[in-house]
Amino acid sequence: MKTGLGYCSLLVLLLTTDVLGQRARPRKPPTTRKPSVAAPKKPPSAPKTVPEPPEPTDFPPPILGPPSSFPDCPRECFCPPSYPNALYCENRNIRKIPVIPFRTHYLYLQNNYIDQVSTDSFENATEVKWINLGNNRIRSIDKQVFEKLPNLLYLYMERNNLKEVPGDLPIGLEQLRLSHNQISKVSPRAFSNMKRLVLLDLHYNKISDSNLGKNTFKDLKNLIQLNLAHNILRKMPTNIPGSIFQLFLDRNNIEDIPQDYFKDFANIAFVRLSYNQLSDKGVPKMVFNISTLLDLHLSHNKLNTIPVFNNHLEQLHLNNNNIESINGTEICPGRPGEDVDDVDSMPKLRYLRLDGNHLSPPVPMDVITCFRHLHSIVI
Repeated sequence: MKTGLGYCSLLVLLLTTDVLGQRARPRKPPTTRKPSVAAPKKPPSAPKTVPEPPEPTDFPPPILGPPSSFPDCPRECFCPPSYPNALYCENRNIRKIPVIPFRTHYLYLQNNYIDQVSTDSFENATEVKWINLGNNRIRSIDKQVFEKLPNLLYLYMERNNLKEVPGDLPIGLEQLRLSHNQISKVSPRAFSNMKRLVLLDLHYNKISDSNLGKNTFKDLKNLIQLNLAHNILRKMPTNIPGSIFQLFLDRNNIEDIPQDYFKDFANIAFVRLSYNQLSDKGVPKMVFNISTLLDLHLSHNKLNTIPVFNNHLEQLHLNNNNIESINGTEICPGRPGEDVDDVDSMPKLRYLRLDGNHLSPPVPMDVITCFRHLHSIVI
């Protein structure tokens, strides 16, 4: 009996201790859920920019020529054994004029990166006759460079960055090509005493009337071709030598021609005055009535009528003007009473271009009757 009573007391004690233990444990506070807030989105990242490649600062390396049998041949040039007087240095990425052998007569330096012609550039080349420096980057030429070349006949320096005509040119020069530069300055004595100069090419520059002195071309007694096209002239150049054969003045701003401008030109055969500002007012009626004239270009001007021309003219370009009518009787250069069947007295006109005016076909019959040699007429 006592044993059973003791067992029950022990069981009650264990249960009481367990309950008290549970009460003694601290309760966790109830978890309260916070309202979910969306995380801020990151701004879209800027597209990755590929950096531009840096500007090239170096030119391509010079191209060396093949081994030469001439010990004085520059490494960047070609000295052919069959032409011992020729030096070929074109298309070689050259920055500076190499040492030129004394034996050189023909020097080819075009299509390179040369930007200067210094005093010593041709120190050894006193026998040179032909220099081609076209299509380089030449901006400056030291004084008296070409004066030391008394035998120089041909000088080509087109497509460079020259701003003035080189000074001290040899008086024996026969051809001078300076087109496609930035020339706006022409010294009054740039061509003095150059009596052997036959061809002078200055087209595609920035030459104005004020850049050409009154006597700029006076000494060029044997000049055959003068090219001043694509400049900014407003007047016809003065004192052109009477020896001139070809005169190119197209693509300027010329407005008028003096009355007797061509009077002293005994050999003039080709005149180009297209793309100017010529009107009937600025073109004297008989200014182109020249017996030696064969080819006359007057397209893209402001002419209303066809100017008088000589019996010997063979080609006449009058397209893109303001011509509204054509009268064969008026423009026919034949004289009254001449035998129309005389071949020698017939007008020699073979090509007549009149498109781009205010004319409509057909070609008037009196035009066909007058110009028996006409092969082509564009209207």
